[in-house]
Amino acid sequence: MEDALQKNPMSSEAIQSLAKELFNACETGQMVPVVPSARPSFDMDMAYAVEGALKSLREGQGHRSVGRKVGYANKAMWRAFKLETLVWAHMYDDTVHHAENSEAALTIAHPRSLRIEPEIVFCLKQPISTPALDAAGALACVDWLALGFEIIDCPYPDWKFQPCDFVASFGLHAALVVGEKMRVTPDSISRLVDELPRFTLKISRNGRFVEEGSGKNSLRSPALCLAELGAAIMRRFPDEMLGAGELVSSGTLTAGHETKSGDSWTAEVSGIALPPLTLHLK
Repeated sequence: MEDALQKNPMSSEAIQSLAKELFNACETGQMVPVVPSARPSFDMDMAYAVEGALKSLREGQGHRSVGRKVGYANKAMWRAFKLETLVWAHMYDDTVHHAENSEAALTIAHPRSLRIEPEIVFCLKQPISTPALDAAGALACVDWLALGFEIIDCPYPDWKFQPCDFVASFGLHAALVVGEKMRVTPDSISRLVDELPRFTLKISRNGRFVEEGSGKNSLRSPALCLAELGAAIMRRFPDEMLGAGELVSSGTLTAGHETKSGDSWTAEVSGIALPPLTLHLK
């Protein structure tokens, strides 16, 4: 994070002040009426500096990072927002939850404007330390994968923000629910390389079909998304590469859908041996 601070013309005091503003908004459920990108000198370097300051604030509460979540895992969005790669933010031990028997119940504290996204979640067994991995190379670093639901919550009015605003506000991450794990073995990698871009997924809310998605919606394959994330982190923060034991939520497989307390969501997949996952929002 020091590199980001050195590149950015804004002072460390300004970074800490903005981090505290965004942190307090998350803790209280308040909105942030002026997005950071509308403020002087704010750019992606500062966004990651703020994200690092948020991580320090969370650690000061006694929490720890357990992985990273991905944003903008779609090259069409890269072109639209003039991005060179995807973006990311940390997830924490109190925001990641594991389903039991493919079902979970969850309460979001201080919700503002919730959306839900189905994703593939990876757990690493070794660091990603090579910047040019293909799908098979990325999967060789994986201990297990699972279906997951990420809940995102936007502190900005009308869901209007830039990628740097996304990074600077926890990546909009409110919670991640992880389903049943599938172990990744050397013998399964070739099959998974073929299945991950091809599998399809249907999500339903309160028993009614909402949308069908596919693995290809996450940067053509969640495994390729994992490889791109590892490379992007190495380029920006070479001392903070993805490490063993980290979870990676690899980008949504459908559009994000509005949700609220009382909703029950189910994701069912075809073309890969993952069981369905059901989440009840309390």
